Amino acid sequence: MQTLKLSSLAAVAAVFVMGSVCAQAQTVYRIVGPDGKVTFSDKPPVAAATSVTARNAGNRPAEANAQSSNLPFELRQVVARFPVTLYTGAGCAPCNAGRLMLQGRGIPYTEYSIGSNEDIEALQRLSGEKSLPFLTIGGQKIKGYSEAEWSQLLSAANYPDASRLPANFRYPVPKPLVSAQQVSPAPDAAEARQADEEPAAAPSTPAATGPSPSNPTGIKF
Repeated sequence: MQTLKLSSLAAVAAVFVMGSVCAQAQTVYRIVGPDGKVTFSDKPPVAAATSVTARNAGNRPAEANAQSSNLPFELRQVVARFPVTLYTGAGCAPCNAGRLMLQGRGIPYTEYSIGSNEDIEALQRLSGEKSLPFLTIGGQKIKGYSEAEWSQLLSAANYPDASRLPANFRYPVPKPLVSAQQVSPAPDAAEARQADEEPAAAPSTPAATGPSPSNPTGIKF
């Protein structure tokens, strides 16, 4: 793919500053309605949706946050301002080259593996294309792999040229971009539905009546 041409690292840094204000993180929601229709949105779904997927794109997952707490102070600051997210696919040689480049330079990153149709739809919403690899550095989006371009943009974000990762640092395992989760109904609705499904109680049988020593005639009072 064509390499992005920038006049200077200062110009690139300006792009990062602008992007980090409004696009440092984005959440993609995959919503399955009662009719089975699938839609994607960057806004939280309404409560009536039957199945919802919420996957942060550009935000680091919990394990990545835990790893960041062990980073050197300066590197931790850069990661907080310009988190790096890599989108890859199985059998993608450029994806593997990009991954090795990031690891060789000691860049902490989050990786999402694009495998399902839902992943592809979400990727297209994020990047505007279905091509891989796709990289984000803060709000900056880079389509395709170019070692020179990636290196230039990482340097503009103040990432170090050589690894400063601690010896015990481990990169998180890649995860699918979309992971559906069933939404539980509200407690009141569940209780109401359960009440509707329970069979009605059988009418109580009146006690047998008839003559007795205390009521010889069997009259009901």
